[in-house]
Amino acid sequence: QVQLVESGGGLVQAGGSLRLSCVASGGTFSTVGMAWFRHTDWKQREFVATINHRGDNTSYSDSVKGRFTISRDNAKNTVYLQMNSLKVEDTGVYYCAARRGGEISRVAWGFQYWGQGTQVTVSS
Repeated sequence: QVQLVESGGGLVQAGGSLRLSCVASGGTFSTVGMAWFRHTDWKQREFVATINHRGDNTSYSDSVKGRFTISRDNAKNTVYLQMNSLKVEDTGVYYCAARRGGEISRVAWGFQYWGQGTQVTVSS
């Protein structure tokens, strides 16, 4: 069983940056694929970014490509989401998720473990 705890959310002005972190425990972090999803006023459980277990394969939604970067540090059991050039429409609750098998996935049902979420609010 993998437990996930997100942090780093907060209030930021449009154009600003935030870095989210997600620390995993209870499993072998280096074997799981990871992703970030978000719940916004417009979409439930929207895919944001995903990374494979080695950290050498990533995928992004079109809405964040070029602005967000997902990365991981297997020595620290942590996955990150660096968010730059934030927009009001990025506001939402951000969840990290883990999946057995280690590869990337863009669909929520492919992930077995979820964190509790962290709120990101972007003001205009």
